[in-house]
Amino acid sequence: MKPQNLLLLHGALGSEVQLKPIQELLSKDFNVHTLNFEGHGGRTSDDVFDMERFAENVVEKLQTVGISNTHIFGYSMGGYVALTLAKKYPEMVKNIVTLGTKFNWNLESAQQEVRMLNPEKIEEKVPAFAKRLHELHQPNDWKKMMQKTAEMMLALANGKRLTDADLQHIQHKVLIGIGSLDNMVTVEESKNAATQLPNGTLQIIEAVKHPIEKVDLNVLEEVIRNFLI
Repeated sequence: MKPQNLLLLHGALGSEVQLKPIQELLSKDFNVHTLNFEGHGGRTSDDVFDMERFAENVVEKLQTVGISNTHIFGYSMGGYVALTLAKKYPEMVKNIVTLGTKFNWNLESAQQEVRMLNPEKIEEKVPAFAKRLHELHQPNDWKKMMQKTAEMMLALANGKRLTDADLQHIQHKVLIGIGSLDNMVTVEESKNAATQLPNGTLQIIEAVKHPIEKVDLNVLEEVIRNFLI
């Protein structure tokens, strides 16, 4: 039997390189693809960052590789893009697994996130992280990418977010995954999203933090496989 398609979507400030290890594990059971959203991972972009634009990046990727529909695993922002895609192009999406996706984009929470996206402070306080961002996104300027990400977060808070009504119209099976040690996303907002989705399920994954590099990939592989197969 031909393996099912699975697309892996990276998070904000990330790139497809971060998903290569989990891609290798899942390739035993799926036809796995990844992509860089525009402005990430060396891919250029002259436009503002926008979830709907990133969803169009997914459409372009699927058309390029000749895939009509696919399962999606979206890490953090990637999960938000997956749901945005499911809302706009439901026929292109099978089932969705998210991990660490933030849904509570009010002005207060967005401003809290934006305060952490200060390139100068990051260079000063966490130079290793600044170096990693440079490596992931060169020749793009990671500082400009960070500024665009901050602007996108504020835009979400100012009306561009997925509403409960939007989630209620997404009919796909969706697993909302949240690590028990995630300090960027709350169980409460994840539970609300899973409740609003007609076929949503919440899974709290024990001992998992937010950064994808700190996730036990064998645990993540099992979560994705159990839900999609």
